[in-house]
Amino acid sequence: MPAFPQPKALASHGPARIIAMCNQKGGVGKTTSTINLGAALAEYGRKVLLVDFDPQGALSVGLGIRSHELDVSIYNLLVERGHDIHNVIEATGTKGLDVLPANIDLSAAEVQLVGEVAREMVLSRVLRPVVDEYDVILIDCQPSLGLLTVNALTAAHGVLIPLECEFFAMRGVALLVETIDKVTDRLNPRLELDGIVATMYDGRTLHSRDVIRSVVDHFGDAVLHTAINRTVKFPDATLAGEPITSYASSHGAAESYRQLARELIARGAAA
Repeated sequence: MPAFPQPKALASHGPARIIAMCNQKGGVGKTTSTINLGAALAEYGRKVLLVDFDPQGALSVGLGIRSHELDVSIYNLLVERGHDIHNVIEATGTKGLDVLPANIDLSAAEVQLVGEVAREMVLSRVLRPVVDEYDVILIDCQPSLGLLTVNALTAAHGVLIPLECEFFAMRGVALLVETIDKVTDRLNPRLELDGIVATMYDGRTLHSRDVIRSVVDHFGDAVLHTAINRTVKFPDATLAGEPITSYASSHGAAESYRQLARELIARGAAA
């Protein structure tokens, strides 16, 4: 495992690199990775906005936001005019880490956006007023390849694919890469695959090691060196409504996300 250097402090903030955290398979550690990578980047002095783009609202809940009580959420920004995104963004308990929350209302957006002109560009419009205020914007996509996910890919500069170390999880990645290629070709030529990050890794099992080997065989340098180990600390941190980097700061899982942040910065995939 290469040693990734401590990132240099930033003299100023923005414009943000927008990264879509994307995998159409559920339960691969997407939301956990969005929260904890964001928190790790914030620890390194980056201003980070997390966008909850999943109607389940798990990212919002995982940061202690009562999503079912929200009067205005990202849903309203997508389908209504006249809202100021600054009034919808909420600060978290982590310095430098903000969240644009969502709840079940977002599930209606997919249907409502179908008739819109440039329907794939709506999230880009929503984020435009704040892009210059952040260094990194991480979008937690829903587990599907529908219109919301296409919106996220169209708004993004890069895609990070969390991949569970399980053979069945691998099967969907080729389909996802095909979708990324289509969006790059038709809607967003700047879009890049920033990397595939192995999640729920258990180095003690032959199965996990075989999956990693197979993914590297298929995708080569796109696979990040940092792997995120399976641990019960993640659900504990979610229940506490805070990132693992503050809930269990010295735990190996927290260090894994710090290492992931350093690796992405070293690769130029984050500010």
